[in-house]
Amino acid sequence: MNFIKEEFVTTLEVKQSKFIAHLIPFSQYQSKLIVLKKEHPKARHFVVAYRYLNEYEQVVEYSSDDGEPSGTSGKPSLMVLQGQGLINAAVIVVRYFGGTKLGTGGLVRAYSDTLNAVVASAELFEYKKEVMLEIVFD
Repeated sequence: MNFIKEEFVTTLEVKQSKFIAHLIPFSQYQSKLIVLKKEHPKARHFVVAYRYLNEYEQVVEYSSDDGEPSGTSGKPSLMVLQGQGLINAAVIVVRYFGGTKLGTGGLVRAYSDTLNAVVASAELFEYKKEVMLEIVFD
């Protein structure tokens, strides 16, 4: 499993639609989503996906299509995070509609390509569980 320590951003344009992917540590997810919605008031969609470890060391996953056709944006975004073994990471893709409908296959490709590009630009760190033990001697 891998994780990131900072934000990475990549932009992809497909048939005049603009996809801006923000890959961020999960701890910044809520605040970053609020900031992006204020920065991009004319954007049509804010597609999100995240994966994090909970207190029981289980991977919790979530994705949202945010108005895109079901299964065309959030799920492919989550699948990229899964494929890269990313945990404690979130992605927010801001989409500006360019006027040309991409179709379901086109949307899946566009979101997947955007996510693959942002992950490729990111510096990934290997997650290792560390345990602290205290040993006391006489």
